[in-house]
Amino acid sequence: MGERVGQLIYIVEDHQLIREGVGQYLRLSGYTVRLFGDLASLEAALAAQQPDLLIQDVMLPDGDGFAFVKELKEKSDFPVIFMTARIEESDRILGFELGADDYISKPFSPKELVLRVQAVLRRYSEKEGRPSDGLLHVQDHTMRFDEKNHSLHVNDEEVFLTAAEWRILAHLINKADELVSRSEILKECFDYSAESYERVVDTHIKNIRAKLGDGPWIETIRGWGYRFIGHGSP
Repeated sequence: MGERVGQLIYIVEDHQLIREGVGQYLRLSGYTVRLFGDLASLEAALAAQQPDLLIQDVMLPDGDGFAFVKELKEKSDFPVIFMTARIEESDRILGFELGADDYISKPFSPKELVLRVQAVLRRYSEKEGRPSDGLLHVQDHTMRFDEKNHSLHVNDEEVFLTAAEWRILAHLINKADELVSRSEILKECFDYSAESYERVVDTHIKNIRAKLGDGPWIETIRGWGYRFIGHGSP
């Protein structure tokens, strides 16, 4: 299947039957699983050991999963899949804005969840090309995008991206000066193809631009997609 046997997955779900059912199915698929019914027990576990993947419910008895993941993503970089009954598009958009790597709505088939888990973990273990590790320039701004050490500096200031933002920027840099469509970004960075998810790309690009500052690193090609215009020499 391509995944490393024994990868550790944390599942946070307050409904016991769902929690145990999902956990059992993932164990049968070769993963090591720990189950949590609330955020307090999850926080204690995270302090001791971080997982390879977190499957996070949103509505929990002791807090909001969205708010928890927002705070978590500021200090951790492992992937997160939201698993929730909240099916509105606005909720999905919010989930991705907060740095989620996927979003699955209840009810769902266990097989679908396993496929989503495999896809997310595969993206984390594979390298999508080799963006330049040297300096990039646009106008009087500089960027050092170091994929090997997973670090980003803009004008000598360190910039922190979510995992999804990192994948998108890496893909754009790897195809610098090329037009990259929203649909390509969805396919290559998220394993999605549905047009309804293209707003997710726009939201991520907006957030990336805000973090990169005033430099016009990413150009919008109206009606098509985006293009990274930084270059390797001043």
